Amino acid sequence: MSIDVVVLAAGQGSRMKSALPKVLHPIGGKPMVQHVLDRAAKLGDIKTHVVIGHGAQQLQGALEGQSLTFALQTEQLGTGHAVAQAMPAITGSGVALILYGDVPLTSSVTMQALVDIAATGKLGLLTVQLSDPAGYGRIVRNDDYQVIAIVEQKDANPEQLAISETNTGIMAVPCERLSKWLPQLSAENAQGEYYLTDIIAMAAQDGVEIAAIQPESEEEVQGVNNRIQQAQLERWYQRQQAEALMVAGVSLADPARLDIRGTVSHGQDVMIDVNVVLEGKVILGDQVTIESNCVIRDCVIESGAHIKANSHLEQAHVGPACDVGPFARLRPGTELAAQAKIGNFVETKKAQIGVGAKISHLSYIGDAQVGAGANIGAGTITCNYDGVNKSRTEIGADAFIGSNTSLVAPVTIGKGATVAAGSTVTKTVADSELAVARGKQRNISGWQKPVKR
Repeated sequence: MSIDVVVLAAGQGSRMKSALPKVLHPIGGKPMVQHVLDRAAKLGDIKTHVVIGHGAQQLQGALEGQSLTFALQTEQLGTGHAVAQAMPAITGSGVALILYGDVPLTSSVTMQALVDIAATGKLGLLTVQLSDPAGYGRIVRNDDYQVIAIVEQKDANPEQLAISETNTGIMAVPCERLSKWLPQLSAENAQGEYYLTDIIAMAAQDGVEIAAIQPESEEEVQGVNNRIQQAQLERWYQRQQAEALMVAGVSLADPARLDIRGTVSHGQDVMIDVNVVLEGKVILGDQVTIESNCVIRDCVIESGAHIKANSHLEQAHVGPACDVGPFARLRPGTELAAQAKIGNFVETKKAQIGVGAKISHLSYIGDAQVGAGANIGAGTITCNYDGVNKSRTEIGADAFIGSNTSLVAPVTIGKGATVAAGSTVTKTVADSELAVARGKQRNISGWQKPVKR
């Protein structure tokens, strides 16, 4: 059986007050429409059709590289009209699953249940009970509790407005039935649009059973029309992520103050304090501790590492039992071997720091190789950029770099070498040598301090 997934993403989303198409606004750091596509992809071998309109080029660019067919809806004439734009690319006798780019968190399990219903020749419909159904189409049932129609709010009579079971718009339909019903849609209604929901009445008239199911939670089918709804759905999504971590054994100081904008894998006994943001692909080993206010993006942090408060890590690899921060910044290409220490107000970039090496405070180490056991004093800078090219600094094992030192790359400091505080080093320092490169001190006797004129 073939599965054609139709994602409606042509709307302008004017209530978002944004130049960005609504479906590209993020939940959990990912565009809403990408959530829909990723969850649908779990259904297996599918063909995906995205109906675009407002911001079409921008949307196509954001989804570039994925196996998608795009259908252009040049006029916004309703959901039925939108689905009809995708129909020329849908062939065969399979199932069409209709989803919405601004309803991002429908689960794959719910999608699969709808597809399974339609595979039997029925129409699978997703409905939801709402305490406040205002604005939603109402599900109309007969005396046998069978679904016979959906009435949009503007077309509903007072009796129908009292119904709390509402339409989500999400459904699965046998393709042959959909091809028959769509051309029969009419725009003779309060909105002057072609409602996809009118096929429910057509199905009932044709004797096609309509099987309605409901999601596990209301948020699964919550759409986003404005920034308030986006923020509400963001918090629900983050709560689900946090709870999944806690169920798996991660300790969170406050699950309401963790944001995950990507994927997180972890070992045992991980501890995460408040206001931590995890972005991209983050891997945490056993007994990792992350203190408050840290941002960690696309990083591997191995077992026993301790990331102290207010540190920012991006595309870095932190080895076992390392100590980072507070207020450290590890930029892309930073690799820390076991038990390395990066202290407060230290910035690294494309730097390989050896086993047990220490850069304790107030330093910049970029484009550098630091050997095992080396100790880098406060205020040390690897001067890696000459205005045109980047050059490397190599510091040998057990070297000692005194405070306030500038290492002008390309330069090599040998094993066990010492560089005196306040030096500017431009030439190689051999193993075990002492380098002193600073101006000669002069003490002037009888110095008269300036006086105010």
